[in-house]
Amino acid sequence: MISQEYLLQTSPKVLIGRFPYLQTFFAGLTLKLDKLQEVSLQEIISNLEDEVAEDNSFEGVHFIKQLQEFIQQMQSFLGEESNVVDSLTILPGTDKSGNPEQFERLIFEKSTITSIVGPTGSGKSRLLADIEWVAQGDTPTGRTILINGEKPSADWRFASGKKLVAQLSQNMNFVMDLTVAEFIELHAESRMVNNIDQIVGKIIDAANDLAGEKFEPTTPITSLSGGQSRALMIADTAMLSSSPVVLIDEIENAGIDRKKALQLLIGEEKVVLMATHDPILALMAHQRIVIRNGGIHKVIKTSQEEKTMLKDLEVADQAIHQLRTRLRSGEVLYANIR
Repeated sequence: MISQEYLLQTSPKVLIGRFPYLQTFFAGLTLKLDKLQEVSLQEIISNLEDEVAEDNSFEGVHFIKQLQEFIQQMQSFLGEESNVVDSLTILPGTDKSGNPEQFERLIFEKSTITSIVGPTGSGKSRLLADIEWVAQGDTPTGRTILINGEKPSADWRFASGKKLVAQLSQNMNFVMDLTVAEFIELHAESRMVNNIDQIVGKIIDAANDLAGEKFEPTTPITSLSGGQSRALMIADTAMLSSSPVVLIDEIENAGIDRKKALQLLIGEEKVVLMATHDPILALMAHQRIVIRNGGIHKVIKTSQEEKTMLKDLEVADQAIHQLRTRLRSGEVLYANIR
């Protein structure tokens, strides 16, 4: 919590720079403190004449307390207070047959990628759901999720502005009648960021770097292709979302640069978990969880041999991508084409 001493020793200008939403708070006062930009609140309160304070229903101690509480409420709403997540831990539950999962605990740290592999219907999405719901032994698997090694506060489960997880699902459709820039601006405004124009441009540039086909800030979001939509949401999640954990469900068919997408997410210090059937994505991860019969069967660290194999797979994947591009452009393929 921001201390009252800090608030007293700081000017409205500095406070507004750090907490942009205070512009509205100060503007709502009958006593226009925001006009005294360079003077500390302590000096303002000390130099305020009693008659002026009385006419404006202003009492210094009460005001500082209100200011402190307002900042605390806004930090909680925006997910900024106690929002640092260095690690996520899964404690074992059971598989679909009720057999205990055979591990003590799984720990995932920020800026790491974990892939989740297994046959269709094996329970990959259930694991993602347990993490999203911050399970406390109250889901079908009986798993428990810890944050920074401890039982999380109820805020992580129920507070509207404090979500542990941002999830990127297989299906993504927009229904709002907005341009790409307007959509991101709306999100940025809800987060009360300072440099909205700068962050909007940064997100659009990052999304275009991921998407196979470029789009403009003025492009209606309803006209984006599936790949463009996914690219936009990945960039938005990486740069604007306060959620420290990103869950991705089958990104392989998104029509985007998968490697760049993952690098962008971990570059923003997110914990990334992705369910996938793609061997390239599975080997891009630092480790992979193998799901069998609804339970975590084992965890495999990506070996050096697999990392070497990944390079060969990426070359083959690029060759297939080039063939796909030629087909789309109307070329005829021949047996000796490279």
